[in-house]
Amino acid sequence: MAKPKSRLRKLLVWKKGALTAGVASIGLFSLFSFGVPAFVATTYQAGGTATTTPEVPALKPAVKHLPTPKPLKGIYMSQCVAGTPSFRDSLVSFIDETELNAVVIDIRDYTGKISFPTDHPDLVGAVSDACGAKDMKEFIAKLHEKNIYVIGRITTFQNPYWTKIHPEQAVQRKGGGVWKDYKGLAFVDVGAKPYWDNVVLLGKISYELGFDELNFDYIRYPSDGPMKEAVYSWEHGKKKPEMLEEFYAYITEKLRPADPSRSAGRGQAGPVLSADLFGMTATNEDDLNIGQVLERALPYFDAVYPMVYPSHYPSGFNGWKNVNEHPYDIVKFSMSRALSRTIATSTRVASLAHTAIASTSPQLYQKPIHAKEKMIPWLQSFDYPVPYTPAMVRGQIQATYDAGIDSWLFWDAANKYSSLRKVLEN
Repeated sequence: MAKPKSRLRKLLVWKKGALTAGVASIGLFSLFSFGVPAFVATTYQAGGTATTTPEVPALKPAVKHLPTPKPLKGIYMSQCVAGTPSFRDSLVSFIDETELNAVVIDIRDYTGKISFPTDHPDLVGAVSDACGAKDMKEFIAKLHEKNIYVIGRITTFQNPYWTKIHPEQAVQRKGGGVWKDYKGLAFVDVGAKPYWDNVVLLGKISYELGFDELNFDYIRYPSDGPMKEAVYSWEHGKKKPEMLEEFYAYITEKLRPADPSRSAGRGQAGPVLSADLFGMTATNEDDLNIGQVLERALPYFDAVYPMVYPSHYPSGFNGWKNVNEHPYDIVKFSMSRALSRTIATSTRVASLAHTAIASTSPQLYQKPIHAKEKMIPWLQSFDYPVPYTPAMVRGQIQATYDAGIDSWLFWDAANKYSSLRKVLEN
């Protein structure tokens, strides 16, 4: 496999970060449909300043899309690699020659820049001049010819580009200015609804380009920074989980027609929608101080991908002092719990989609029974903080199967997948 050029080495940054002990300090180590009416311009107001969003066009009949494979088995490809033919071709060959059948490609990465050219006036300034594929549409068509399902990853509320041109929509710093995390990256305030239409617009154009599924990452509040200095000026008194669930509902409504019969991408109009969540959302019912709660995401997405990377769990999680010695155990425990919550009929978690059950204490809620196919893990194939061996990779796959799930995705920010290759090619 061709090695990335020096420019790529700098840009292939870490995405999902190390999860520190304690819920309050959870952190990441870093790292359409037919028949939808056109959106009208909408005016929002926060702090006395009115903002008018542009019209978002209705979805057009798009290129041919592939159905979600069952089971789904995929790997991640960064936008820098997507723009480097020799590197991306090696990954395509890897997929083509093994049981893999899907690839997750950046639509928008941690920079806030997008990976393909567009002349849309509201997106053209966001096109990356450092990475990305000018031939993305043709590349996706080639992947489809090989029957490879294409998932487009959209880094959502972590967006330094947008906060630079719209600082009033950013998470603010106490005392003035835009708040930034320890990596110097800014976040859009989840409650900044004018930004929601930008997310929808990018999703529609990406689907029309050929992406089969839209995968929303960083759909959360920030975590790894000076949190006591963060000010959220768009929440209007709402709590983080409530505000995020309103965002889930909004993008789902706008990106495709309402279809209560949809199930994990089968027979529906418009894109398949998925969400990346922190791994501990599989086992925690609180929002981890970032707004993410599993039961609040399930009603709105065809698939939910908890990032259950064993290295990202705090020491002592479920009694395991050295989490890196327990890749099988952590994945099995986490995904078993996530699956049971997915198919449950009741929960202690409130949601816009849940109904309170009378005379219960603590309060219980009736929830929809979601298809178990919605629950798919992101697994680890990168060296952190120890070399990740083929045995550790194989253990995670087996743990997924033993938890009752037959689909999985693997992450490696460097796009090498050395250990996964050894497992799948032997």
